[in-house]
Amino acid sequence: MRRALLFFWENSSPTTGLVLDRASADGGETRRVASSAATGFGLTAFCIAAARRWMDREALRARVLAALRHYARDAAHEHGWFYHFVDADTGARVWNCEISSIDTALLLGGILTARQFFADAEITALADAIYDRVDFQWMLNGHPTLLSHGWKPETGFLANRWDSFCELQILYVLGMASRTRPLPDASWWAWRRPWMEYAGYRYVSGADPLFVHQYSHAWLDFRGRKERSGEGIDWFQNSRTATLAHRAFCIDLGRTRFPGCYSADLWGITASDSRKGYVAWGGPPAHPAIDGSLVPCAPGGSLMFEPDVCRRALETMRERFGERIWRRYGFVDAFHPVDGWTNPDVIGIDLGIMMLSAENAQTGAIWRWFMSFAPVRRAMDRVLTPPSRRPGRNI
Repeated sequence: MRRALLFFWENSSPTTGLVLDRASADGGETRRVASSAATGFGLTAFCIAAARRWMDREALRARVLAALRHYARDAAHEHGWFYHFVDADTGARVWNCEISSIDTALLLGGILTARQFFADAEITALADAIYDRVDFQWMLNGHPTLLSHGWKPETGFLANRWDSFCELQILYVLGMASRTRPLPDASWWAWRRPWMEYAGYRYVSGADPLFVHQYSHAWLDFRGRKERSGEGIDWFQNSRTATLAHRAFCIDLGRTRFPGCYSADLWGITASDSRKGYVAWGGPPAHPAIDGSLVPCAPGGSLMFEPDVCRRALETMRERFGERIWRRYGFVDAFHPVDGWTNPDVIGIDLGIMMLSAENAQTGAIWRWFMSFAPVRRAMDRVLTPPSRRPGRNI
């Protein structure tokens, strides 16, 4: 966790607070593309660092303020929604990217966590200004309940909508919690919940990488809750089951297609870099690009669900492959255990989900901070039963 914090500290701009999308695993990064999602994870990482007294609280507060002042006053936005990728120093749009609904939601996860953790008048005012400006009804683009993936100034709204289970939960909860332009509660019930079965495990999932079962849970505390309608889905248990099913899937890959690559204590494939570029691989079902590579953030992001099996996987990776994969900021983004390929980069959102998941597994602090924001808590209460227990999962 300390090495992940070092990534967010060394690779965020002191003037804008924006966090780089990726960096060299050995440090010294010169590329300057930041992402709104990585910044959301970074703001949360700074709260963890302040709570654990790993760094000076005032220095961390100053970096958080830099980000919030930028997003409140200077950042380009459309109806309160932000671009996916921007220049870290100027905030200018890069790669002709989209105004992204999900990446704005992940950014808001960090902004509202900082609001609740620091309990600082200026941070609160800026966070409120940013959140209350987001027009969730505009992002519906005429649909009564389902949000668009985003918008581009050149072409308008993107064609796809958030209409089937994935990492979308935080987006819809924040929309229902909005104090200015809220979504109807019907939006929560509007997206599909497809069921998956693998190796005796049954859970809600599409053919998506494991990260879709992790990101919303970094901030939203689903423990002990079930949906008030339909099949009464327990989303925390669903992510636990998805983690175990993915581990079984990798073990099967090790027995069949990729011997020596995967085992009971060496597993994990989720969206990451590959030797052919970034790929949203995973399973089950098996993504066609799978080549035997391992992705540490797959088990790392599930520490909050299944701490024992996930910790063993990470410890096995570090023990077997050492400094080849354990660098300045922790694990490299991906590597091949047999043929020697090692990704030279780390990616902010992948380090971020590992750090936040580890903190929740150890202390539940992010859940506690984020859920103390009353509008979010009230929105979840309308669609989920009250928490029946607090498992207190520790690693």
